[in-house]
Amino acid sequence: MTTKTPRQFFRPLAIGAPEPYRELPLRLERMIHFVPPHLEKVRAKVPELAGQVDIVLGNLEDAIPVEAKQAARDGFIELAKATDFGATGLWTRVNALNSPWFLDDIAAIMAEIGGKLDVVMVPKVEGPWDIHYVDQLLAQYEARHALPKPVLIHAILETAEGVKNVDAIATASPRMHGMSLGPADLAASRAMKTTRVGGGHPEYKVIADPSPDGGPRAIAQQDLWHYTLAKMVDACASAGLKPFYGPFGDFSDGAACEAQFRNAFLLGCAGAWTLHPSQIEIAKRVFSPDPDEVAFAGRILEAMPDGSGAVMIDGKMQDDATWKQAKVIVDLARQVAARDPALAARYGF
Repeated sequence: MTTKTPRQFFRPLAIGAPEPYRELPLRLERMIHFVPPHLEKVRAKVPELAGQVDIVLGNLEDAIPVEAKQAARDGFIELAKATDFGATGLWTRVNALNSPWFLDDIAAIMAEIGGKLDVVMVPKVEGPWDIHYVDQLLAQYEARHALPKPVLIHAILETAEGVKNVDAIATASPRMHGMSLGPADLAASRAMKTTRVGGGHPEYKVIADPSPDGGPRAIAQQDLWHYTLAKMVDACASAGLKPFYGPFGDFSDGAACEAQFRNAFLLGCAGAWTLHPSQIEIAKRVFSPDPDEVAFAGRILEAMPDGSGAVMIDGKMQDDATWKQAKVIVDLARQVAARDPALAARYGF
């Protein structure tokens, strides 16, 4: 595939559009909280919600009935105009590119609230061609409405084709923010035999070899999504993007939700989707580094101010590799502390 030269890659795609970012804006994004904006009672809670979450996302796609698509779009524009989001990100998930609603979603939102919008989440991205199309379209609307900053693109991986092309998607545009795992549609695309939305499956397991005495054999449930999530994390990390775990559909099982979120956090994800208020605190807890880990990481940075050499701390060798790991943890903790006074105190900042 022919690629743009670096100089061309960072040129605006429309005359008068803002310059693309060279680096992603520094934001804390532990949870992307989905809001169905066609519901008036939900819109009324958004000002309060904006102070509790890192990102408010107005959902226009799946879970919005066909007859409510227009109301959802109008409701999102209304809540965006009425709310001061401060440091909280404002996102929308638009309808799929092949739907009859996508163009109107983009046209109306960019015209009415394009200056407040941070990210457009694009569903069912299958390859870089999808990103190129949205990239050009956003640039044209930014130019038309003289918007002050570029709107970023976040891709959802929810087809086998998209997973196959994940590296090309990640590097398709300087407008790319990150990617999310979309397990439900991806399961259907792959013909996977599960109706669960995220999480493991009791029949996807490994079993220990038979014991000589014929006793019970240990069984461990496995994660259906580990391969895909790891592949997405690598693609995002290599391109300087942010990877996210997508939805966890069983709102009644907080323990399983927390386990999935924690696996994603340990693997390198920046955050996860929260579809229910009960998942907000889980995401805050999981995607904020543990105070003990932060304290130990701080000791490493203090012992190796320039990151060179090697030292022994509590009987364990620390070198430039662990210094880099420690810096990731401390930098994230400082971002969290800036938004959460209680955690700031626990971190000792």
